[in-house]
Amino acid sequence: MARKKETPIEATRFFETLRKVLLASVGAMALATDEAEELISRLVERGQIAQEEGRKLVQEMVAKSQERVETRREKMEASLDARIEKALERLNVPTKAEIEGLSKSIDELSKKIDKLAKKA
Repeated sequence: MARKKETPIEATRFFETLRKVLLASVGAMALATDEAEELISRLVERGQIAQEEGRKLVQEMVAKSQERVETRREKMEASLDARIEKALERLNVPTKAEIEGLSKSIDELSKKIDKLAKKA
């Protein structure tokens, strides 16, 4: 079954939903990081883990969460780029490479015309 073409309104809704999901995931990661830091602080206060060990745990946790956020961001960016590329293709918008190729051809033709004009 053929997929129906996406309207600009549907594309806008998709990008808005994507933005909301991204913001929610960043917020959730921040909240989880805060909660974990609080838990580790309590464990240090109770003497259940050493202060240095607590710092190390927090640093590791922050590094891992930053890594996850970066990985998700890269995936979402790639997905977004692909969708934009498809939308531009459907709208028949030329690519940068196509425009550069046409510019090069125009430059070459201009040079040939200039040479012919000088001979005449």
